[in-house]
Amino acid sequence: MTATRPPRSPGKVRAARLTDLAALGELSRLCQSDDSATRSLGLPVSGPPIGVFSLFRLPLGAFRPNDLMYVYEQDGRIAGLVRVERESTRDEWTIVELDAVGLSDAGDIRYRLVQQLLREGAKRGAARFHVACADADGNVEMLMQAGFIRYGEEHILVRAASAELPAPWSDAAAAKARIRAAQGVDALALHRLYSTATPNPVARLEAVRLPDWERQGTHWRVPRSSLAPILRFADVEVFVQASKDGGKDGTQLDGLVQIGVAKEDQPHYLKVVTRPDADATALIEYGLGIIEARTVKGTDHRHDHGVIAPVRTYEAPIDRRLEDAGFERVSSVTLLMKETLVRVAEPALMPAGVRQTP
Repeated sequence: MTATRPPRSPGKVRAARLTDLAALGELSRLCQSDDSATRSLGLPVSGPPIGVFSLFRLPLGAFRPNDLMYVYEQDGRIAGLVRVERESTRDEWTIVELDAVGLSDAGDIRYRLVQQLLREGAKRGAARFHVACADADGNVEMLMQAGFIRYGEEHILVRAASAELPAPWSDAAAAKARIRAAQGVDALALHRLYSTATPNPVARLEAVRLPDWERQGTHWRVPRSSLAPILRFADVEVFVQASKDGGKDGTQLDGLVQIGVAKEDQPHYLKVVTRPDADATALIEYGLGIIEARTVKGTDHRHDHGVIAPVRTYEAPIDRRLEDAGFERVSSVTLLMKETLVRVAEPALMPAGVRQTP
C-alpha cells in the first residue's frame, strides 16, 4: 500500500526585510507558547523569569553584516523564520532560532527554511552548521533528515534571581585557590584542558583549534555551548584555576569558568570546564562572586533574571556542584551538527621499519 505525499506548501522562502520586524517579533512570541500549531527549537528557558525571545532577541540594527535571517511568506503573512549567527573566523554557522506556525505544514515550513540555509551556506563556504534543540515536536528528526548528526546533550541549569549571590572573593582568597584571570599565554594550557575534559569524538567534530583559544579578548567563542549566542549580549570574562603541581611543564590547569554578565533582559551566563579529577566548587563560587561584583547598584548590569549554566552530560559531576550552589536543572537540549567539508586522514609520522631480504 502506498501513501500519498501531502502537497508542498505554496509559500516561498526569502531574506528578511526591515519591514518584517514587527511580524517576526509576534511570530517568535507565538512559537514559545504551548500551542500545538507552532514549532520552535524548544530551548528550555521559556516562561518567567526567562523568556526565549528575550534571551536571543536582537535589535535589527545590532545584526552583524555577516548574520542571516530568512522568512517563510505565505498568502502575504510571515509563517516561519530561521536566524543564524555566522562565525567568520571559523566559517561556522549556528542556528539560534527556527520557528513556524501552521497545524499541518509547520514541519514542512521549517524543513524548507533549513534547506535554504544549507544552500546559502554551500555558496558562502560554511564549514559547519550547529544547532541545539529540545528533543520534541520532531526537532531532531527534521534536522537529521536535513543531514545533521546528533553528537551530544546538555543539561540547562538555572539559579533564580531571588537567590542571594555569594560575596566576591578577595584577591588573597583567589590566590590561595589558584584562581586568576585567563591570559593569552594560557592558550596551549586551555587547549589541553579542553582535550582532557572532552571525549575524542566530540573534540574531533567540534575541531576547536589552538588559535581559537588565543582569541580570548574580543572573540571568546569556546568552549561551545547551546547558549553560546548569549555571549553576544554580555561582557565576557574568563578565569582559570591552576593545578597544584602545575603538571610536567608547570602550566597545567584544573579548570576554567566563563562568565557572561548580561546588560539586557536576560540571565547571566556561567560555563565551567574542569579536568575529570578536579573539583569545580571553587570556580563556581568564584564565578558567582564575580557576577555579584558586576551587578551591584550603580552599574549597567542587573541581577533580575538569575544565572544560567549549560553542562554537557559527560562533564558530570559539574552539574551536581552547580546544584550544591543553588542551581536547578530545568531541562536538556540535544546538540546537532552538519559538516560540509570532507574529512581526510591527516598526515602523521609512523615508526620506520627495516625490511630484511632472504
